[in-house]
Amino acid sequence: MNLVELAEDNIRRYGEHVRLVYKDRDYTNVELNADSGRLAHALAGFGVMPGDRVACITLNSPETCIAYNAVWRMGAVLVPILFLLNPAEVSFILRDAEAKVVLVDSLLYPNFGPCIARAPSVAGVILVGTDTAPEGTVAFPDALAGRPDTFPASAVADHDPAVLLYTSGTTGRPKGVMLSHANLYGNAVAASETQRYTREDVALFVLPLAHSYGLTLMNVGQLYGMKGVLLPWFEAGEALRLIEKHRVTNLAGVPTMFHMLLNHPDADVRDTSSLKRCTSGAAPLPVELLESFQRKFDCVILEGYGLSEASPVVTAHREGYPQKPGSVGLPLPGVEVRIVDDTGDALPVGEVGELLVRGPNVMLGYYRMPQETAEALRGGWLHTGDMARMDEDGYLYIVERKKDLIIRGGFNVYPRDVEEVLLTHPAVAEAAVIGIPDPVMGEEIKAYVVLTYGERAGEEDILAHCQRSLARYKCPREIEFVPALPKNAIGKVLRKELRRMHAEKARTA
Repeated sequence: MNLVELAEDNIRRYGEHVRLVYKDRDYTNVELNADSGRLAHALAGFGVMPGDRVACITLNSPETCIAYNAVWRMGAVLVPILFLLNPAEVSFILRDAEAKVVLVDSLLYPNFGPCIARAPSVAGVILVGTDTAPEGTVAFPDALAGRPDTFPASAVADHDPAVLLYTSGTTGRPKGVMLSHANLYGNAVAASETQRYTREDVALFVLPLAHSYGLTLMNVGQLYGMKGVLLPWFEAGEALRLIEKHRVTNLAGVPTMFHMLLNHPDADVRDTSSLKRCTSGAAPLPVELLESFQRKFDCVILEGYGLSEASPVVTAHREGYPQKPGSVGLPLPGVEVRIVDDTGDALPVGEVGELLVRGPNVMLGYYRMPQETAEALRGGWLHTGDMARMDEDGYLYIVERKKDLIIRGGFNVYPRDVEEVLLTHPAVAEAAVIGIPDPVMGEEIKAYVVLTYGERAGEEDILAHCQRSLARYKCPREIEFVPALPKNAIGKVLRKELRRMHAEKARTA
């Protein structure tokens, strides 16, 4: 089976049932499927053909789920775009993917409308969340009006691309990760086999559906006929209200979300006794946070590990198996992992080396980047760049993340992306960016800046400059001015030394 068949298989297996709850309104699986058929006809009216790319810049909503199913039913390729990105980043993605149609939330259109208008491949723009639309766009209800509710599913091979998911690149150019129907469907099946899901489970969807983790969870819900309660974006107080009202049993999130739930004042007054299973990924989960959350909410957090290039889940803790705090669990069924040294030789149990992954979840490659694809998939294994070790029971421990990568609140930030913006400030001669520990976000972004001789600039000026060019989650939260950056003999900045400098300063503060 592939993603084209997933929605209709859900109806065949479970009959009509409430599939989503959004803003306290119920949406059935039959209703959502019919609307995806109507939207598929609308997309075809814009000239979308199998293999074409359709971009979605939307908040979590039933329309987002409808759009995803419509795109797959047509045999087209979905390009989910995180709404937190900067217009310049969105512009690059639209042009690189050559998106034919863009669905964009009406709340986001004022920000992204100009860059959508400049994308030469875009033939149609559909606005979500409104009944009216400016000239040159179509409101979502109007796009569906009068359309047939069935659309013949395209003949799609399991290894045809289903999603083109852009992830930050260390060179400043985002990489388009090509994931197939088999990648995503198989990963949803394998991930669900690690948990004891039932039809009676109720899931709270707080992760962005434009994130690979959120996308897989949406597919898991389809597989099991679960009801999903959908939030447009994460807000801890609202999440606690919905857990109480809808008797939510399952919650998947990133560590920052669990920290916010744990420390929200409503956590002491809301009835969250229905919550029995949480899963955490996308960033390291501190053991103290895991244990505190489990005590307060009397439920388990099952930590896992993944990356976009692996659809994304690689390992997870399993229900009924020992839980090892600090570990990211066991490989999914059908997924192989290896720990290797710098020469590619396998390392024994307990030794730290690079983590390699092989299995049906590994991407097709990077879109239009054959050299980078060959490098990442050399020898038939996905080279993650993450340093890890494995214990005698096969549990994986991530020791260090990808070189220099910062994970802030579950979102990846590459230092060079930030540094390149810093260096465009006329007063900045040199800049280097590191991640520093933060109890809420996991990591925050700190920039070390060397000013050009004779120039003056303050922290507020530098931060404002970044905010004009970067997504807010990529902007530094701390600037430290230094006379020079530490470098090695060939002039490479020593980030390890910068981290040491920050730790020393924090100790003496």
